[in-house]
Amino acid sequence: MKKHFLILFFCSIFWQTYAQSLPSKNRVVSNLQLANKYFMDKWPDAGKTIITNKERQSTIWTRSVYYEGLMALYSIDPQKIYYDYAVQWGEKHNWQLAWGTNIRHADNQCAGQTFIDLYKIDPQPQRIKEIKASIDLMVHSDKKDDWSWVDAIQMSMPVFTKLGVLYKDSAYFNKMYELYSFAKNNHGENGLYNKVEHLWWRDKDFVPPYKEPNGKYCYWSRGNGWVIAALARTLEELPVNDAHYKEYLQDFKDMSEAILPLQREDGFWNVSLQDPTHFEGKETSGTALFVYGFAWGINHGILNKNKYLPAIAKAWDGMTRFALHTNGALGYVQGTGKEPKDGQPVGFDHYPDFEDYGLGAFLLAGSEIYKIK
Repeated sequence: MKKHFLILFFCSIFWQTYAQSLPSKNRVVSNLQLANKYFMDKWPDAGKTIITNKERQSTIWTRSVYYEGLMALYSIDPQKIYYDYAVQWGEKHNWQLAWGTNIRHADNQCAGQTFIDLYKIDPQPQRIKEIKASIDLMVHSDKKDDWSWVDAIQMSMPVFTKLGVLYKDSAYFNKMYELYSFAKNNHGENGLYNKVEHLWWRDKDFVPPYKEPNGKYCYWSRGNGWVIAALARTLEELPVNDAHYKEYLQDFKDMSEAILPLQREDGFWNVSLQDPTHFEGKETSGTALFVYGFAWGINHGILNKNKYLPAIAKAWDGMTRFALHTNGALGYVQGTGKEPKDGQPVGFDHYPDFEDYGLGAFLLAGSEIYKIK
């Protein structure tokens, strides 16, 4: 019995030590390639519509997040097949947004992140004509309450940043801040951001007095993941002399500090960040977004490497060990929704209604891990 206990003890110590070190860069890339190949093989036609409960064109937000991840993978593994696949996606939709130019809905603007990135590689005007027109309508409008749910911050905020940088026009940055500030401070009466706990309520339906079964506030994992990813992607390109750069940076740091201790022992985060028993278990999409944010923070000297690297390593080990199938599919991805109970059940062999955004988050995370020195 004593011998058996010692074996288990040393195995546990070994796993904890192993899980706190990053794998080789080659290993990280091979995991990303595996997951991405599964998806590209499944969707060889980048223009094919997506059919779940209804038919949707494939420039919707779920697919757009995937292409964010694909472009991140291309930045560290520049295979022509990735670039061609992204270009095919744009061309098959004539570089148009879902539901047209005259939209203010952030979900439909998310495709613009990739369209702009592809334009920067090959500046063909049609690649950004529609996304620029859509954002310009907002820039030249007094309305500022569009981002009424936190997902919108990730879908649209980096687009404003990219256009502002591309055209050297601070009007994009100014409008972006109006939208961000209103979401942070005004929606739901006092804003969607808890300035004490440094986490975000998904929308006005979850602000206090709404609470989880354990009596704590409801902070949805993926919702907070969207925000931390958006802040990283914004700070990546936003000029440091922008009037609100320091606020975005502080929000990023504060969120990272709040999210870090909520990690599970297996490396994942729960769908409900402060109530681990409410639809408990592993969840990949929120976890991947947090890992992306942490790794980006380390790579830019913003987060302490000694403090955050163990969490990154443990999460990446968890995702690749427990969520990544041998064929490249990803398990434990919560389906679409806005709170812990949505998209359930979440499991290894249970596929969500859309597989693309979970993969996009995974590719973002791994590509940023690859850059850690």
